[in-house]
Amino acid sequence: MLSISGETLETVYPFRTMVFNNMTSELLTEVDLTDAYLPHPHKIEEEEEEETFMGPPSKNVRTISQEAFDELVKENIEDLGLDPTEALEDAIQTLTLQGVDLSGIVTCVPGEGSVMENPVIKCLERLKELGFDDDDLDEMVGLLDELVGLFTGVEGSGNVAIGVRNGGLELVCSICSNIPIVPEKVLVSALKTLALLIHDVQSTEMFRSSDGPKMVVGILKDGSESLEVVNAGFAVVAAAATGNEVVKELFIELKIDELILEVLNKQSKGISQGLYDSIRVLLTPDDNRVVASQVYGYARRFAKIGIAIALVESLRSGLTSPSLVSVSVALKAVAVNDEICKSIAESGGINIIFKCIDDSGEYGNKIVARACCSLLSKLAGSDSNKSAIVEKEGMNKLIQLAARFSDDPSVLQEVMSIFTVLCLRSPDNAARAMEAGAGDLAIQAMEKFSNVQQLQRSSCLMIRNLVARNPENRQVFFSTLSFCLVAYHQADFSFFFFFHVASLA
Repeated sequence: MLSISGETLETVYPFRTMVFNNMTSELLTEVDLTDAYLPHPHKIEEEEEEETFMGPPSKNVRTISQEAFDELVKENIEDLGLDPTEALEDAIQTLTLQGVDLSGIVTCVPGEGSVMENPVIKCLERLKELGFDDDDLDEMVGLLDELVGLFTGVEGSGNVAIGVRNGGLELVCSICSNIPIVPEKVLVSALKTLALLIHDVQSTEMFRSSDGPKMVVGILKDGSESLEVVNAGFAVVAAAATGNEVVKELFIELKIDELILEVLNKQSKGISQGLYDSIRVLLTPDDNRVVASQVYGYARRFAKIGIAIALVESLRSGLTSPSLVSVSVALKAVAVNDEICKSIAESGGINIIFKCIDDSGEYGNKIVARACCSLLSKLAGSDSNKSAIVEKEGMNKLIQLAARFSDDPSVLQEVMSIFTVLCLRSPDNAARAMEAGAGDLAIQAMEKFSNVQQLQRSSCLMIRNLVARNPENRQVFFSTLSFCLVAYHQADFSFFFFFHVASLA
């Protein structure tokens, strides 16, 4: 057994020793990954629906109009005698230093171009001139597709912000609102454009002010038979609900959950990422202006009507589905309490996930491996699911997966998270995990990836649960000198956990 005196510790790490001595008695007996304060939470909880309260508004961002910006550049030329390029650069630098938001401002050198020559603005101005006769509709599709190309073609071009600042979002919403007139090809192009225009909280508010949620839900209801309309429409839902609690609530009031279930049951094949992203976004508390989000109540509502089971069915396609990762993330968002996690397992979810995990290892697909392990870790929060996972030789399968991805710390981290949950309050599972090779996995990972802090944390969390109620496991770890040396030299988190484990021996 390792024995290190307090005197030695104080000599080497006096500050750490002081903190360790003060904290040892307060550390948890085991690490529960359902704890909301841990860095990698697996939240399994039942919460009452709460009213949404908005926090204090963020400070107003300083903005400037296109006309004022152009006038400043002109003054730099006329009053300061700068050449056009210098005048433009000086205006940008001056305003940036003053904290002015220049997104959406067209910055062109005077004499070499004008604002109206910007391709985004040219498209928008032409769209405003078009009507809804056949010839105009053909041109409208071309212009909308051109905008999509401009918004996605060059990263950092600022074209999306330019489009929003110049009324593009309201204009495209207006086009989408003419459902009886606009044919499907125009509608699909308009929805794709709209999904790109909605890119931040300000644009989601503009979408809400344009009655966008009601419009999109109406389009999805009327066009539910068209896969293209469904995919484009749900991409708009995902974009609009991101970071905006009020928009999420509007979609829920419009019964978007029932529409999602209808589409999943009717068109499970061919559904693109947009629908699954919509589920994830609607169930994610990502609006930092809100004190108490209602998304956990939404998740229970989604599960109650059958969306969780429908997502399990979507998983059955396995690696042949291009949306497998999105489905896994969406299902994880729905699984917010013990009852839902058990229902997913009872519908065959755990078997399907292990099939996907096995296939991801065989084909070397680390993205799928990470997503499926993360989902399995969430489901393992249910005690009945822990037993099911162990009975299905899940621990051995996870060790095999870790061996296949031994060079990828992100996959190893997810595997360790599952072991951490499985061993919580279960000395039998801890013993089985050690037999499967979890202890060796932790030691080897800590040695191999000594500079990957998150992996070090995951290793320590897993080790803590392996030894907390299993004295035999403690002896295994402390007889391994390499583990001691690694843990001793890692970050503070590893250091404290290591010596707290030592105090149990």
